[in-house]
Amino acid sequence: MNPEKLKALQEQVRTGGKGSVRRKKKVIHRTAATDDKKLQTSLKKLGVNNIPGIEEVNMIKDDGSVIHFTNPKVQASLAANTFSINGHAENKQITEMLPGILNQLGAENLASLKKLASTVAGLANPENKGGVAELDEDDDVPDLVENFDEASKDD
Repeated sequence: MNPEKLKALQEQVRTGGKGSVRRKKKVIHRTAATDDKKLQTSLKKLGVNNIPGIEEVNMIKDDGSVIHFTNPKVQASLAANTFSINGHAENKQITEMLPGILNQLGAENLASLKKLASTVAGLANPENKGGVAELDEDDDVPDLVENFDEASKDD
């Protein structure tokens, strides 16, 4: 484009004043406080009740990470099967929280914990392959000496 023509077009553009197009909709800037108020009114409609005395909440993900809440505000509605947890959340790995989180783990998490323990044992013992201990020869099953099918036919 020609720079002179471009300069002429820029002078014609108006953003306000007499004869400009009227704005159809007012832009509303929302803050976190208004969203929180709307959330609280929605929860109030569900009939949630505060649950006092909860010191921490841990949500365990499938990948082994944990969403950890310290001193959260917990609300629940059993009729609506709804739980609300408000507070400061931290993403942590399950290895960081291991001593205190063992009693909170379910059956589905114990399998992943065993896998984690075997990898840690494998790293501690480099000569041990795969983290699984080799069986001694004494632990083998003995060979059968007699034929048990014949003894059962005699009866």
